[in-house]
Amino acid sequence: MKRPQLKAEERTVLGKKVKKLRREGLLPGNVYGKGLSSYALQVKLSDFEAAYKEAGDTGLIDLSYDGKTKPVLVKNLQRNYANHTLLHADFYQVNMKEKVKTMVPVLLIGEAKAVTDKIGLVIQSLSDVEVEALPDSLPENVEISVEHLAEVGDQVTVADLKTPEGVEILTDAGQTIAKVNELVAEEPEPEEPVEGAEGETTEGEAKEGGEASEESSETPSEEKKEE
Repeated sequence: MKRPQLKAEERTVLGKKVKKLRREGLLPGNVYGKGLSSYALQVKLSDFEAAYKEAGDTGLIDLSYDGKTKPVLVKNLQRNYANHTLLHADFYQVNMKEKVKTMVPVLLIGEAKAVTDKIGLVIQSLSDVEVEALPDSLPENVEISVEHLAEVGDQVTVADLKTPEGVEILTDAGQTIAKVNELVAEEPEPEEPVEGAEGETTEGEAKEGGEASEESSETPSEEKKEE
């Protein structure tokens, strides 16, 4: 299978000065690997976005830098979540004959019977798992059906996951991926206020209030007269 290509250049701008690179449409990054010293590089942001869209977190990219082309995985992708911009990317150079570890997302397939019967709600508590496999065998995701979940308390765990041959799941098998919880009861609508209830003023109360107001307004005058 043909892998996406990405060209990189050596990066000499380091530290906080990399903001200048981003303004110029470049994404700062580093490439590293087993037995390989970290190498600072930069790539065109538009080129990276196209390659990453195709490869994702578990797909390989052929990265060209320093006069060579090597298969890499995207690691530690940093984002500014306020304005949805990319800040930095690390590239892990792999050995195609050695297994690597990475996190892959877990996708729930189908609709639980408990949901269709309006008995409960399926809550996913684990969104990804760690796997180990050869670089070209890493799955894009791991799927699991929840259609058989019929009662409150029914669940699927990591032990229920099925992966292709050569892919090992490293996450604890006992961890819950998704579980059927009770439906949240709707809050009752507030009752209509009763006439004369708290917050309303009756005619008698208004009159008494008016008299009290008049008394309080006269008090300063009387005190002044006595003085």
